[in-house]
Amino acid sequence: MELKFKHPLISKAFQSFGKEAPVASEAWMRLVQQLSDSSALDKKTKGLAYLAVLAALRLESGVPFHVRQVKECGVTREEVISAILVGLPAAGHAVTQVLPAALEAFDAE
Repeated sequence: MELKFKHPLISKAFQSFGKEAPVASEAWMRLVQQLSDSSALDKKTKGLAYLAVLAALRLESGVPFHVRQVKECGVTREEVISAILVGLPAAGHAVTQVLPAALEAFDAE
């Protein structure tokens, strides 16, 4: 069964993963959901923490989707910026690489 990605902000790489390796992508998504369900963090905190990790790893392609997810939780623009910059002392200014994509996604209607 092929995963159906309906969100326009899902990266082309992740869409290809779902289309070209449906069994692996379904297994991956089940694991992701189980890990998410086991977290003691609320959805907003978890989403902001995830943005911090994406920024530290410079995974810009995932940022727009995850910014829109946390925006649905009621986060502010300033909270998104702070989440991205929280890794600045440990990861260096490389975290700022994802800032434009995050703000563009946040500001989009």
